[in-house]
Amino acid sequence: MSADTGILSQPMKLPCGALLPNRIAKASMTEGLSRGDNLANERHVTLYKRWGESGAGLNILGNVHVDRWHLERGGNVAIDGPQSNQAIAALADVASAAKAKGAHVWMQINHAARQTQKMINKFPKAPSDVGLKMGNGRFGKPTPLTGEEIENLIEKWAFAAKIAEDTGYDGVQLHSAHGYLVSQFLSPLSNVRTDKWGGDLEGRARFVMEAIHRTREQVSKGFAVSVKLNSSDFQKGGFTEDDSATVAKWMEDAGVDLIELSGGNYEQPRMIDFDRKDPKADTQKRESTRRREAYFLDFVPKMRESVTIPIMVTGGFRTTSSMARAVEEDGVDMIGLGRPFCVDPEIASKLLSGEINTIDDRAETTRIGRGLLSPTSPIGFLRDLNAWGELGWYYEQIYRIADGKDPDFLLSGFKALLAYDKTESATAKALTTRH
Repeated sequence: MSADTGILSQPMKLPCGALLPNRIAKASMTEGLSRGDNLANERHVTLYKRWGESGAGLNILGNVHVDRWHLERGGNVAIDGPQSNQAIAALADVASAAKAKGAHVWMQINHAARQTQKMINKFPKAPSDVGLKMGNGRFGKPTPLTGEEIENLIEKWAFAAKIAEDTGYDGVQLHSAHGYLVSQFLSPLSNVRTDKWGGDLEGRARFVMEAIHRTREQVSKGFAVSVKLNSSDFQKGGFTEDDSATVAKWMEDAGVDLIELSGGNYEQPRMIDFDRKDPKADTQKRESTRRREAYFLDFVPKMRESVTIPIMVTGGFRTTSSMARAVEEDGVDMIGLGRPFCVDPEIASKLLSGEINTIDDRAETTRIGRGLLSPTSPIGFLRDLNAWGELGWYYEQIYRIADGKDPDFLLSGFKALLAYDKTESATAKALTTRH
């Protein structure tokens, strides 16, 4: 075992007392496997059994929503009220599969708000009536949530966390990034409320802080409560790094066990290393990001000035040397990997055993060849189309793994985009027809 793999193989103890087996996490990725009924199923079990055997110390489910009419995709799982025996059994089966080899499994809890597509909900609720300035008609203008609706949503987040604990999950992650509901509350660009849920940073953070407090009241002491938080929106006038550091300290004081750093939203999707031509965009990429692989690593020192709890960084890591250096020198505690698990479901064990020290991400190295057009196209719509095609390619690999197959590196970006669009339309139709 090399020094790098030795560092990454060290267990990580959380403030709640839970002990993660090593420093590599399979970060949350939207699975889109529900059949329009918002339920987990046998495909989720197959997928998380494979990822549970990957060697990662932590598996995080993606996008379990608290409102079936505010989904990120029609194929999302949702917990928005009392669950049937079938729903409970299915969630428990997924948890059992994901942790069978000793990994911990957390459920990510979310609400898409204004980032709900029209084919699911033409009139979504959000903190304010500020619509997305992108999407070519995919998203409707939102209606502001009432105070009573906000209180009900907070209870739903805590309820979903309790369901997670009751069905065998080791923790939850409250999704507070990427432009979804909590992120919309936090940003002054999307939250223009003048009541107690808006205004200054304390008001804009009130929703997530209440959700954390009530979640902690519902779950046991040893159950992990984590948060995925933007380091920044990367938009002028939006949620800033200073805001993020301040909110992180409040979260630590409220009993959060780990913060995963990310950034961006649909208008400026830095979480997938993509820059849209947004007039509000802060598009400057720091040299440290280029040099050190990880997308959000350069914010960790500022975060470390505010908090002592574990920090996870996801996105961009490709070598064990960079991962180990991030842990040993930069204040990072957990390394999050996402897309590499789509092209090599056993990637964590290979990295930790020293079998490989560099992620040979064939999907990444051929991304332009797979894509529809060059990602540097000056035409914004074509750039966006290329990004959707690339995401569709990864979704198709998730579907293959969920069906018990291996990834297909020969799949073209164009075919992936067509297949992705067909699947999204079908699940949205099934959802709306069923309900």
